[in-house]
Amino acid sequence: MSKAYNFDWQIEVSPRLLKGDYFDRWDDENATLEQNCLFRVDTYGFFIYWQSEGRDGQVIELSQVSDIRPGKAPTDQKIGADLMANALIYGRGNIDERTVTICSGIDFVQISHTNITGADPPTAKAWIEGLRKITHNHKANNICPTTILRKHWMKISFMLNVNQKIPVRSISKTFASGKTEKRIFEILKELGLPSGKNDEINPNDFTFEKFCDLYHKICPRTDIAVLFDELSGGKDYITTKQFVEWLNETQRDPRLNEILFPFYDTNSALRIIDRYELRANYRDRGHLSCDGLTRYLMSDENAPVFLDRLEVYHDMEQPLCHYLINSSHNTYLQGRQFGGRSSVEMYRQVLLAGCRCIELDCWDGKNDSEPIITHGKAMCSDINFKEVIFAIRDTAFVTSDYPVILSFENHCSRPQQYKLAQYCEEILGDLLLTKPLDTHPLEPGVPLPSPNLLKKKILIKNKRLKPEVEKHQLDLFLEGFDSEINNDNDLDSAANVEGEDGPTAYVDNLKLRDDDDDEAHPELNVDINDDGSRRTILGQIMKLKPSANLSREEEEAFYNGYQHKGATTNIHPLLSSRVNYTQPIKFPGFSKAEERNIHYHMSSFSENVALQHLRQNPIEFVNYNKRQLSRVYPKGGRVDSSNYMPQIFWNAGCQMVSLNFQTPDLPMQLNLGKFEYNGNCG
Repeated sequence: MSKAYNFDWQIEVSPRLLKGDYFDRWDDENATLEQNCLFRVDTYGFFIYWQSEGRDGQVIELSQVSDIRPGKAPTDQKIGADLMANALIYGRGNIDERTVTICSGIDFVQISHTNITGADPPTAKAWIEGLRKITHNHKANNICPTTILRKHWMKISFMLNVNQKIPVRSISKTFASGKTEKRIFEILKELGLPSGKNDEINPNDFTFEKFCDLYHKICPRTDIAVLFDELSGGKDYITTKQFVEWLNETQRDPRLNEILFPFYDTNSALRIIDRYELRANYRDRGHLSCDGLTRYLMSDENAPVFLDRLEVYHDMEQPLCHYLINSSHNTYLQGRQFGGRSSVEMYRQVLLAGCRCIELDCWDGKNDSEPIITHGKAMCSDINFKEVIFAIRDTAFVTSDYPVILSFENHCSRPQQYKLAQYCEEILGDLLLTKPLDTHPLEPGVPLPSPNLLKKKILIKNKRLKPEVEKHQLDLFLEGFDSEINNDNDLDSAANVEGEDGPTAYVDNLKLRDDDDDEAHPELNVDINDDGSRRTILGQIMKLKPSANLSREEEEAFYNGYQHKGATTNIHPLLSSRVNYTQPIKFPGFSKAEERNIHYHMSSFSENVALQHLRQNPIEFVNYNKRQLSRVYPKGGRVDSSNYMPQIFWNAGCQMVSLNFQTPDLPMQLNLGKFEYNGNCG
């Protein structure tokens, strides 16, 4: 492009964070305490770095920081006593009021918690506010190669040893990938720097220019050198004329509008030469060296992504179904689908990453106590539903203000469903969208509201009773006739659910998966024996010890051999009344859906079923997605929590293409990259 885009990726760092404060850093798990550390943040907002007397410097990359939280007191009594003793000398206030917890990691599962305790509560508050402001800077993930080199150099410069010098070993470690240490030591010697394995370098001598020289000698850009030779004809420079021709013929996108993005001319070429050519004699004559061309190609002017699209650039006033929605499958799981560990922290991490649709598989707790979230009975651990709602409240709108959808797979009894609704209302408060907007009533032909209209709102996706049934049962409930509505009779209640076909169809479908269940996990499906009793995989699984080492083939056999009883159709009226724009129904077929023209109805498909629709009815599928929401989820055979390629379904307009966030495979990387565009708004 010949029209330069001013890529303003930096977020101003608070002066207090630049200057730094003293903290005690501690770790409960390892029972370690490092006192009187000077914590600071660099000007660019790349790192939190610190050092204490007698220890090497350490850093945390802010690009890997997912959350900054008010801390709590350590469970280790010795650490607590030492912190209090230090507070008597230097600080005031309770430990939890003075503590900050920094959560960081390179994925959504392996999260490190760095606890730091300051002198007083105002110090902790200042750091929480200051760090929150500069985290989740997705633009900083798309900086140019030259800025990335500066980031690496800064990291080395911050990790000083106890002598306040840079160990040569740290430099060799930075370039260790595929390179021998001997070659690195030789180049350091060529640059006039200490080169012994145990040597140290004065930070003032290891300038950014020296680091770049070291980089280009270790990792030469032979591709750019070949290009330069072709352009220069073997000379040491290319002329302005040669540069202009190459810019217009090779670098400029011919699809661009010539008025908004005019062709390069002599003046625009000289501007580039003046900026990137360091040799004054070349620059004065309008010549560009190979080093100058390299600097230009490694700058923001040649970014591989559209930098202007890293901000919100879409029109966010269209119906919700006109947007792709960053979606998670089995959000609570940290690992495999079978025998995996569930975690409340996963909800925090995926929401902080910008995910806007999360799944909650809700079941009755033991002895009818508190509702829990777990993966059916797949030998997965369970977590408390209420704790999850607190986590959602705290993190839903940290990264994005756009709406969050809670996709319930509801297996709870009616009394427990009441708790689901009650906790959502009490904890989420005004964040929960409890009724439709006046401008967008739940009527046929009325489009869904836009993301802008739903900002900072949480929507529940759960089966809903038919309006007349819901009103009658809700009246009974509010009048105190709980026993009248708490009868868990699924056969009678199926006909009362919107989009269901009634008792007969429900009985006939007992051996089939309920199509309106997002995650009607086929791996846990139930069969009905000839005598009417249920034969399940669970009976066989539970005979095994949880630590049993099953092969992948054995797991897949378990997963694929049985059928699952879908989510309940016996819905508590209070929970039902809180469902509005995301009402899941059994997929009626494209023709029937078009005839009904109900925009707030949505259906879910396994990846196999969605692919079948895409092959057989591609036009109908696209038209369906123009009108209403659809959700695609991984097939049951993915016991290892692997993912499918989401692009196939995005191309058809499927909005909620849900993936296993715990698995950083290629599909997940594509998903993360896709949603970095448009301001990482989800």
